[in-house]
Amino acid sequence: MRVVALGGGTGLSALLRGLKGHVMRQRDQCASPDRPIADIAAIVTVTDDGGSSGRLRRENRMLPPGDIRNCMVALSKDEALMGRLFQYRFHLGRGLRGHNFGNLFLAALTHVTGDFAEAVRVSGKVLAIRGRIFPSTLSNVHLVATLANGKRVHGETNISKSQLPIRRIELSSRRVRPLPEAVEAIKEADLILMGPGSLYTSVIPNLLIPEIARAVSRSKAPRVYIANLMTQPGETTNYTLSEHLRAIHKHISTPVIDWVVANRQAVSPEVARRYRAKGAEPVVVDAPNVAKSKVKFVLDNLLEEHGVIRHNSPRLARLLVDEFLLRTKWR
Repeated sequence: MRVVALGGGTGLSALLRGLKGHVMRQRDQCASPDRPIADIAAIVTVTDDGGSSGRLRRENRMLPPGDIRNCMVALSKDEALMGRLFQYRFHLGRGLRGHNFGNLFLAALTHVTGDFAEAVRVSGKVLAIRGRIFPSTLSNVHLVATLANGKRVHGETNISKSQLPIRRIELSSRRVRPLPEAVEAIKEADLILMGPGSLYTSVIPNLLIPEIARAVSRSKAPRVYIANLMTQPGETTNYTLSEHLRAIHKHISTPVIDWVVANRQAVSPEVARRYRAKGAEPVVVDAPNVAKSKVKFVLDNLLEEHGVIRHNSPRLARLLVDEFLLRTKWR
């Protein structure tokens, strides 16, 4: 079974980390209920313009490597050593401080090969990743948001800082072409996953590329949106689950979601208070309104708390495999 995951940020890498455990090993002769995945293809948004990625983007005129690096580490065979190396951040040095080894490695390979997508492919070999990773496009695009007051904000970092509701998000260029391999992976997929991740800066941007949206829309595979656990201050303040779906449908004219996977587990009071102080709340699953969106949904306990709130990657992956892969192949 072939899985495609679209997104960016920490949400996509957490999803991939869980799915990695269900990928067939090279010595396996055929798929099994525990390892039914023959291929994972991650399609990663490339609109980040902050931190180390933003600096490399501005100074080297390359695509931002940060989200792709995180996905590589998540899919790597050896997260303990090579993963730590690629995630190592320099804390000293006038030019190096704040940079990440993996980002610099990708920047160097891009210059050596002359091609960012090839640098990603070669880096994947170095990390022995269990899957494939594609930037959604090789175009140097930025995000542009129109806020509730009509003001237009340029750049992912500035958009994330804004405290006003977002009316619409778009790419800085309308002539953005996807990586052909990414479109082909979508066409061949047995399961398409979107999210978790920032709604306007991770999930929707990939779907703003017309050929990608068209490929997802035409796919006969189950198309699953994995809902965020918490709202994001400014970006999705007070958004319920149905409002997340409405925002996606507003930007994409054709249907791209069949199923929604959402958390039903309560956040502990102490952690909830801490997040509330920063303007974040658990995403409310307003089931009647979700049903009006003509999508089906699956609820489960998907929460993990270790000071911060994250999806429980192994549990989420197991749920996705059981619900959308095993029922298809071994029903």
